[in-house]
Amino acid sequence: MQMWLLALLAAGVLSGFSWRVQESVRALFAHLPALVWTVPVLLTAIFSAAAVLAHAWNWPLSLLVLAYTAAPVACAAAQGAGAAKRPSLLDFVGILLLWLPLEFGAGAGLVAGPARGYLHTIAYGIAILLGLVLFLGFRWFPDLKYNLPRRGRDLWLPLVGFLAVAPILIGLGVAIGFIPPPHLPIKRPAAMVAAVGTVFLGTALPEEILFRSLIQNLLMLRFGHGIRVLLCASFIFGCAHLDNGPQPLPNWRYMILATIAGVAYGRVFQRASTVLSSAALHTMVDWTKHFFF
Repeated sequence: MQMWLLALLAAGVLSGFSWRVQESVRALFAHLPALVWTVPVLLTAIFSAAAVLAHAWNWPLSLLVLAYTAAPVACAAAQGAGAAKRPSLLDFVGILLLWLPLEFGAGAGLVAGPARGYLHTIAYGIAILLGLVLFLGFRWFPDLKYNLPRRGRDLWLPLVGFLAVAPILIGLGVAIGFIPPPHLPIKRPAAMVAAVGTVFLGTALPEEILFRSLIQNLLMLRFGHGIRVLLCASFIFGCAHLDNGPQPLPNWRYMILATIAGVAYGRVFQRASTVLSSAALHTMVDWTKHFFF
């Protein structure tokens, strides 16, 4: 049953790639904007069910999740439903309210140790789904690129990006001690193939939705499409890795390499017609690091 809840969240996130689903959600909110307030309740119910299954449910935790999901909704609801061309300060605040509590592990002390990993994954899925509902359905912006590939270059851009950035990441990563010299993989081929889907759904796509479709895209809509915005978005992405191991925190090695990778992801996102292209490049980089270093 625990895996079914994860599958439910994944299905909700992936359903957003359907143009019909997007249009239906937008039409629903346009007709009844107040329905957006049911979203925090539904998402909190999903999280609470997961907590019950993990034997980690308590009232303070559910109330914290309700407040967490309601805060970004309040930022969106204050501006009304419908298409938006230029993001406001409240839009950026809403994104920060989605991202930072998870980044800093808010509420982790309310969860028993064995359940933390599972419930963090559930919370991560809830955050991504909520972000899509708010910025793809309720208050939606152009160029989120949350759609299936539309051009041939959407398929080859990730490969070109990988060939360009991988040597830089490998050379610099080894030089500063972030990764060891490359080695042959020790995992079975079946495990390596299965890991592609895990990396894509568990890391690459969620991070690309947040850092490219939302953060980078809204920065571009607000300040233009120049190199400074790309570098700024990439630096934000890099800073998000300061609290990641395995090196001592703050992990400046990870920040440097993630910033460089973010430039490549962001450039592919700019040139492609779908966020799936930058997510594919992200998957290739993370998968290669996991099995060959």
